[in-house]
Amino acid sequence: MFSFRRLTTIVTAAVACTMTATLGLSGVGAAGAAPAKKYPVSWDFRSAIPNVLNQTLDANWSPPGTNDPSCTLTKERPNPVILLNATATTQWAYTAGAPYLANRGYCVYTFNYGNITPIPSFPIQGLDDIERSAREVSRNVDRIMRQTGAKKVDLVGWSQGGGLLPHYYIDFLGGDKKVDKVIGIAPGNHGSTGDMLTYVRYFIPPFGPVGYDIFKALFPAFAQQAQYSDLVRKVYGNGDTKPGPHYTTIVTKYDEIATPFTNGFLEGDNVTNILLQDDCPVDLSEHLSINFSERTWRHVRNALTPAEATRVPCFQVDPFYPGMSEGR
Repeated sequence: MFSFRRLTTIVTAAVACTMTATLGLSGVGAAGAAPAKKYPVSWDFRSAIPNVLNQTLDANWSPPGTNDPSCTLTKERPNPVILLNATATTQWAYTAGAPYLANRGYCVYTFNYGNITPIPSFPIQGLDDIERSAREVSRNVDRIMRQTGAKKVDLVGWSQGGGLLPHYYIDFLGGDKKVDKVIGIAPGNHGSTGDMLTYVRYFIPPFGPVGYDIFKALFPAFAQQAQYSDLVRKVYGNGDTKPGPHYTTIVTKYDEIATPFTNGFLEGDNVTNILLQDDCPVDLSEHLSINFSERTWRHVRNALTPAEATRVPCFQVDPFYPGMSEGR
């Protein structure tokens, strides 16, 4: 019988091999980075590899600059900044973004969610039912607000962490009363056609249909983020936003996961939509490299503290997969 333990071993090995094989192919270009005040910041997806191991070995590990009990909220930085990782990742996803914000005086917090295994340090999380994961977010927001004495929090999320997950929390679990700003990096708003998953489903028979259905049953978060899923209809069916929070989306037209990329944008008076290529055609970020781009995190900082906003310079940002941005 095919055991769950064997399945998780295969999934872990496959992801590790894929990351090892592809991370060496390209990096993310950057320019004009401010000197780090305390924590080193690397704008390169490959820098996350050691932290995947750190997270696997220690369930209590978190990125540099996060979950610091000595961090004090200030008049200029009154809200804890909570980072929500993407599907199939953990806190290591913020190897770059977390220290970047911490170096600029923000109190930054991370935690893992959506673990479908009994192993707390399992390196592939964010796969569970999104409604259940949103309740985890709710509990952690309450915990962080108690610890810091904050009246509001700011949420910054990548992919699922910037799309369905925080939107469900805000819309259905009272998050609209606790969230000041929500910033989505390549957010999966309105669901995704899932270019790559669609290819597997329809163009690799006979494994495609069978494998896809098994995949969907084992990892519900993937199916819930599909365009026109029941959860997408529930969350966005009555409008994209709720009064209270300000919403910012940071989107790339070269996104190969959250497709079409225009689904990432929101409608509403309390929304700022940013397309990275509007003012910088050499920004070739796609769904992975966008979260390790200095340009992205400069936009995040501007959204967190509009009074201190500065122009985000244009410089080349490479895609995670070479050639991913060609022909689109």
